[in-house]
Amino acid sequence: MSFAFNMPSPQSCKRCSCPLAPNALECPQCRALVHGDTLQRLASDANALEARGELLAARDHWASALSLLPEESAQGKWVEERILTLEGSAAAVDGHQRKRKWGKLAPLAGVGAVLIKLLKGSKFLLSLIAFMGVYWSIYGAKFGIGFVVLILIHEMGHFIDIKRRGLPAEMPVFLPGLGAYVKWQAIGVSPQVRAAVSLAGPLAGWFAAAVCAAIFYQTHEGVWAALAYTGAALNVLNLTPVWMLDGGQAAFALSKTERFLVLAVCVGICFASGQKIFLLVAAGAAWRLFTKDAPEHSGPGITAYFIVVLTGLAVVMWLMPQRGLVQP
Repeated sequence: MSFAFNMPSPQSCKRCSCPLAPNALECPQCRALVHGDTLQRLASDANALEARGELLAARDHWASALSLLPEESAQGKWVEERILTLEGSAAAVDGHQRKRKWGKLAPLAGVGAVLIKLLKGSKFLLSLIAFMGVYWSIYGAKFGIGFVVLILIHEMGHFIDIKRRGLPAEMPVFLPGLGAYVKWQAIGVSPQVRAAVSLAGPLAGWFAAAVCAAIFYQTHEGVWAALAYTGAALNVLNLTPVWMLDGGQAAFALSKTERFLVLAVCVGICFASGQKIFLLVAAGAAWRLFTKDAPEHSGPGITAYFIVVLTGLAVVMWLMPQRGLVQP
């Protein structure tokens, strides 16, 4: 049993005031969920029911939430998986209650649980191995493995920040030639939390690049300089406030004044360090000055976070002897 909601959409987005089509589920401009408040309530009720052991009732609430989410959205996929998990857990509880009657078959439940965990973990491991194989074959073992480790550290920055907030998240999945992503449940999460999670990846990426730079100055091996510069440059590129990049998600928490400040800092870094890649970030910030997705209320914390990470990455790039992405 599930409760299907057929709620009319408001005429305009609460976040950016963009006009909405009838029965819209997502704002076409800022990608905010139209029924965010209802979804947050359903998620809270579902979690409370699950805590009381009412697994099927919790499943029904998640099914109701699913009808208010866009098709193929990350949140929708997470809710679908949650529904399947609750159904599996409810079946396991029912099986436990029949343990005396079916005692000989009980060990199969444990085997099934182990297999499920292995299958979930294999997505991370297999994609990581395939990802490493691609870059190993292109750049050789040292740079290829090092590059993949830099990407892994970046994604683990997101994963760790999500988990420390008590939110559900899956281990990173790697897409050879494209990048990687962390799937997490963001229903009801504020723009400030989304921004902090988005910036946690580049922060971890800066730390990894800085370690490579330190090793280069100790060993003077060019591969470490190449890794430091490449890792820092890719994290700067990822901070461009457009589309689904980390900078694009973080910008939703920045006011127009704060976006202009990011723009000015990037232009200053470009002229001070000679790194023209920062002009891409500046261009993205300039574009976001004219979009209607700036929040009504913002705090300086995210802006400072954004600028500190950009500056740290700029320092790593400036310290390296090359001025471009270098293959060893």
